[in-house]
Formats: sequence, C-alpha cells, structure tokens
Amino acid sequence: MMIDFLQNHSQESRPPACPPLEPIQSSEIASLFDKNSPHYTAIVVESSSSYVGREVILDLIQYENIVVKRVLNSDKAFLEKLGITSIPSCYLIYPNGSHGLINILKPLRSFFSSYLKSLPGVKRKLVSQLPLPKKQNEESTEIKAWKEFDKAKLYMADLESGLHYLLRVELATHKTLEGAELKTFKDFVTVIAKLFPGHQPVVKLLETLQEWLVSLPLDKIPYDAILDLVNNKMRISGIFLTNRVRWVGCQGSRPELRGYTCALWKLFHTLTVQAAVRPKALINTGFEDNPQVVLQIMRRYIQHFFACKACAQHFEEMAKESMDAVRTLDEAVLWLWEKHNVVNDRLAGDLSEDPKFLKVQWPTPDLCPDCHDEIKGLHSWNKAQVLQFLKHHYTNENILYKYTEGQVNSNEIEVGDVKERKDKNLPKKPSGNKEDKLLDQNMLDSKSKGLDKLIANNGPVKDRGKNTVESVLHKDTKQSVSFLGIGFSNIDMSLCVVLYVASSLFLMIMYFFFRMRSKRWKVRYYRPAV
Repeated sequence: MMIDFLQNHSQESRPPACPPLEPIQSSEIASLFDKNSPHYTAIVVESSSSYVGREVILDLIQYENIVVKRVLNSDKAFLEKLGITSIPSCYLIYPNGSHGLINILKPLRSFFSSYLKSLPGVKRKLVSQLPLPKKQNEESTEIKAWKEFDKAKLYMADLESGLHYLLRVELATHKTLEGAELKTFKDFVTVIAKLFPGHQPVVKLLETLQEWLVSLPLDKIPYDAILDLVNNKMRISGIFLTNRVRWVGCQGSRPELRGYTCALWKLFHTLTVQAAVRPKALINTGFEDNPQVVLQIMRRYIQHFFACKACAQHFEEMAKESMDAVRTLDEAVLWLWEKHNVVNDRLAGDLSEDPKFLKVQWPTPDLCPDCHDEIKGLHSWNKAQVLQFLKHHYTNENILYKYTEGQVNSNEIEVGDVKERKDKNLPKKPSGNKEDKLLDQNMLDSKSKGLDKLIANNGPVKDRGKNTVESVLHKDTKQSVSFLGIGFSNIDMSLCVVLYVASSLFLMIMYFFFRMRSKRWKVRYYRPAV
C-alpha cells in the first residue's frame, strides 16, 4: 500500500510534504497535557495492524491549526488512565491545554477526519503561498448580520432568493429568448411550477408565468416582458417573489462566497427529490414518463444561461459520461448527489472555497452516520441510506420558513413593482455553495460584476435616484387597492365613477328632451271636443 511505501522511506528520502507516520510513545503524550499550544493535537489510539491513524494524518495534512499523531495500544495502564476502552479511538488536546476523549458514532477514518476538520479554527491551507489582497481588512468584509442556521435543515429563504436571482439577474443577460433558450426556459418554468415547495404567492407566480408562456404562440419573447410579469406589473392579486437575497444556509463568511451557486444546487436537488416523492405532479406536462426530466432541464439551463462557461463545460462533460444511464427518479436523485460531490472534490482547496464552509463529501458523518461505511479500510457510501437521507432533507417537512418574506404587506404582494429597485437590492456577486459549487468563483465574480453594471446602465428601467424611486414606489403602493380580488388603482376607480356619472347625465338629458318634445307634439295636434 501507499502508506507502507511512505512509511518505509528513510528520513532523508521521504517526500518533504509527508508528515511523520510512526507512532509516538505514551510519555510524549503526557508532556503535552495542561500546556497552551497554538493548535489542536489529535492522538489516534490504535493497534499495530490498523491504518486508521496514518490515514487520518494524511487526510489532515492540508489543514492548519491541527496536528495528528498516532499511538499504539501497548501501554494498557496509560490508556486506562485516559479512559480509552476501545480502539481505534481519538483523544484531543485543545489549544488551551484541556483534553478529553472525543465521541465518534463509528470508529472509522471518515468519521475521525470529518470531526477534526470541523473544529473551530481548523481550515484548509491555501494552495498559493501568495498573500491574499487586503488581508488586513478581512474583518471589514465579514457578513455583519449573520443568521444562525441549522445545517440539517433546508431554508426556504435560500430557495426563494436563488429563484429571485435566477429570474431577475442571470436571465437578464439575454435581451430576447428564442430557439433553444426559449424552449429551455419554458420547460424549466413548467417543471418548477409543478414541483417547487414554496409559499403560495411564489407558486402562483410560477403557475401564472407558465400559463402565460404556453399561451404565447411566439418564436421569441423579450426578457422585459418576462420581468414585468415577475415584478407583477399587471397588479395580479396574490402573487409575489422576494426582490432581495437572504442567504441563510447558503450565506458565506464573506459576501462574495457561496450564495447563488449554493442556492442553485439546493434548488435542483429539491426538484429531483420532489419529482421522486410526488411523481403525479408532472402528469399532463409531457414529462411524466421521463425520469431524467429535472436533470435534462438542469443540463440545458446551465448550458444556455449559467454565467460560468467553464463550469458549464465541466457539468456537460459529467452529463455526457453517465446521465443516460439514469432509469428511475430515485437514480436521478443519486446521480445529482454523486456529481455534486465530484464538483466538491474538484474545488476543494480552490481560492474560491469559503474557509468556514469547506468543500467536503456530503452528507458528512454528523448529518448521516448510516450513509458512511468502510470496505477493506476504504470509505464507501451506503447509497440506500443516502437516498433515504436526501428524500428527507429536501422534502417539505424539513423546510424552515424562517427569514423568508412570508408575512408581507398585501399591497406589496399586489404591486410587486420592484423593477426600479434592482440596483439597490441585487446581490453584488453570485457565489459558491456549502457542500456545493458549480463554478470557478473567480470567473463568476468578474461576470457578475459586469452583470450588475449591465443591469444598472442598460436595464429596462434606468436608475432615477434612490429617493425618487422610493417616493414613487411608496406613492404607487398607497394608490393600489384590492377590489373583489382584482387589482384596481384609484385611477381605475375614478374613471369608472366618471363614466357612471357621465352616462347618468346623458340619460337624464335624453329623458327631458323627449318629454318636452312629447308635450309640444300634444299641443300642436290638440283637437277640442265638440
């Protein structure tokens, strides 16, 4: 094995990046207790035939603020003193000198490594040794309003924010949709309108958009028309989609990290699971007999609309390689999960990786211990358990609506006219993803900056100044009222009153005209009685 090959090297010929793999003595461990240290020290206790300790050492070689050592279980008295009763086990010495045995659900390499990587302050070393620009000002770029979240939950705020960015930002780079682009967008809206597990106003908006697209017998549709419907220019009652991003599970440690790409992954994971658990939802759409429907639409969407072309190319290569082998809706769920982990592995250690949300194989052992196993010392996935986990994680029951705009003003829902505020509310950049990243962040960052400028300067509505826009929107909102479930403004109602009064006056004039004429006729032809 490679580990034996590395360990059998002499000290002089050992690769310089290879850490020491030999076990240490118990006396060396005792000397580390109750002493402050700049890093964690993890001690893996194992038998002489075990490879777990050496595998964990190699797993953590790319991480800083932690040192992993191994010790054999030969000194029984010392192990009993530490409270170690089974092997392999991991004993952790903290930077402040405290120490204790860590609790791991399964004594496997993947569980030990995942736990140690998740410790506060433990982060992957930078690939490049060049200092990052403006590192001294890192604190000023931190997210100010950090939202506490449960990583075991799915947040509707992420899905709705991602949908907002997709419809109002990413799609805005196409002034007109036609041909394959229009077909892709129509299919995407059809599927998401049937499967999206969101608020009723959002679902109604998607259904309205889908019906509108189907009813138009046009070969090309201007993006402005789509945007007007998304912004509810027609004042349709009860439809609304947030006009700002509120990342929760997709928030990054800095504004340019994670965000949209994380939400896009979550959105398509949700659609694959919803299609699997609610197959009847797609009846009468033309997609009911296609188990690859969500994957194919995702593939075409990334090809035609995704900002990072290099990332789109990588995804296309994965799709060509194995997507045709998907035969069931469950296989579609697992296919997307597998390829997501491939992307995570490719981007691990990249400069675009969020240091607080490392690219790891997901789900991690703490989220799904039954998903992980080992065969002959190598990590393996229990795909039946993974499928069960995914079907739970991306279903309605696991969605939290905290941080969403669920309790919105009814006038705001009916108005929906947020087009003028795009410059103010659009996120500055799309970004990566918790377990997830479709794109090379550096490429997307530059594209998204240009996109924001494009929307600000060449969008359908120019920026007329924040104060003017806010006053106009405030005035428009006050004027809008709901009448019998249909959106009418005060101007509409005034016109109705004016027409009513005018018609009444006309009828009265006609009445008096014919009455006077009738009296004159009677006088002219009057015959006195004889």
